[in-house]
Amino acid sequence: MGHQVQVAGGTDGHAGGGAAALVVRAADAEEVPLPHAGAFRLLTDGGAAGVNRLSLGAGSAGAPEHFHTRSTELFYVLGGAADFVLGTERVRVTEGGLVLVPPGLTHAFGAAPGTGAELLVVLTPGVERFGYFRTLGRIQHGLAPFEELLPHQDRYDVHFPGAEVRRDQAVSSGSAGQGDQGVTRPPVASPGCTPSDSRRTPPSPPACPC
Repeated sequence: MGHQVQVAGGTDGHAGGGAAALVVRAADAEEVPLPHAGAFRLLTDGGAAGVNRLSLGAGSAGAPEHFHTRSTELFYVLGGAADFVLGTERVRVTEGGLVLVPPGLTHAFGAAPGTGAELLVVLTPGVERFGYFRTLGRIQHGLAPFEELLPHQDRYDVHFPGAEVRRDQAVSSGSAGQGDQGVTRPPVASPGCTPSDSRRTPPSPPACPC
């Protein structure tokens, strides 16, 4: 993880009552490479907020359908365009747009077809999830199965609908000597809706764990 600088606050009310500020320089952010020239840039973890910058290649999936129970998640589109599934709604958000996802709302997202997406992602209050992003990087590169995340849903406050069924299928398949056969992986955010028809059911993309 990159070097983070704690800047002590003052002792009077105008200077934060002694609280320390956090400064993370761009060069100090840990980078987790993703396929198609994408990457997580991990800025800060836990505490008041967890923050990362996510770069996605054109049409790349960002995350399958999931929800958080303890935190609100904010997505600010720094560049390009991203497609979001928010409960039953589908919407495309372009540069300068903002998405705020409350606890409990199932959501998914990915870069829009034909363009990449640059996202600033903030989870508040923060949950220590740098380990989650590192695991996602390994999964994206085929170095780990998606099922590796399932036992850690409470730890990272990232819950995948139907995950218990998928985990049971994985165990059953393994015990039957079939490996990963029969295991249904979660759907990804589907890049396919358009600004003029944001509710259109998008085409089914290839299975991808993140």
